[in-house]
Amino acid sequence: MPTVEVAEQAGTEPSEDVVLTLPNAVAVLDGATSLRPTERTGGWYAAELATALRHRLDPSPVPDPGSHPDSGAAPDLADSLASAIEEVSTAHELRPGDSPSTTVSILRWDERTVEALVLADSPVVVFTDSVTDAVTDDRLHALRTTGKGDYRQRLRGGGGFDERHHDELRAAVDATGRWRNVEGGFWVAEADPSAAHRAIRRSWPRSEVRSALLASDGVSCGVEQYDSYRDWRELLAHARAESARAVLDRVRAAEHADPDGSRWPRPKRHDDQALAVVEFASDD
Repeated sequence: MPTVEVAEQAGTEPSEDVVLTLPNAVAVLDGATSLRPTERTGGWYAAELATALRHRLDPSPVPDPGSHPDSGAAPDLADSLASAIEEVSTAHELRPGDSPSTTVSILRWDERTVEALVLADSPVVVFTDSVTDAVTDDRLHALRTTGKGDYRQRLRGGGGFDERHHDELRAAVDATGRWRNVEGGFWVAEADPSAAHRAIRRSWPRSEVRSALLASDGVSCGVEQYDSYRDWRELLAHARAESARAVLDRVRAAEHADPDGSRWPRPKRHDDQALAVVEFASDD
């Protein structure tokens, strides 16, 4: 039976990251921070969606209403996510384009297979004896790097996280938001169930998988942006040698060393952090 270690740390209270752990699956959801006052935040939506996902991923006798319990196969991950999105959207009368949103990353396993689903920028990384396989969704990043009026330029020049930064960030988010869940844009869990079928998918034979990581972007930046770790294997080695929480602390230390965001331009000084480390026993 795999073991799962989870570490979480808020950037600003309360955290909008949610981690769901089950006997056969782990999911990380990173709710999108709203830059305007709103009753239903990204963190609220992430928690609601995690609740809707729980019974669809849990290998319990209670079947997903949309599944075929006599088929002998687990429901498709994208179908399960789409069903969960529809449940939350219907229950709370959410409308596409006017709804909070969240990333979704899922790792699920059975006796034969390990499979991953990644929707938006919270990666899943799977380790075999010879390969590090990072399952990433880069579509939002591609939009950010090609957009005009990037607030990152001002941060590089020493502008810092002041009120003008907040205004420029809000303008950038508004511009990017027009590309949410549309062709040629990026896809995220919101109020459109079809977005689930735009997720990045991968699978591996269970016998080949040794470990896996699921991370919100407040942790993955330690590999992808900061110089906290050379690569994912170094991050895994640190988690094994010390703890998952030690990984969060090292990434946070890099942000403390760059308080104005001039070295590593980013939306906010400290992001929420969530990390799940899954270890598969060699005899599983």
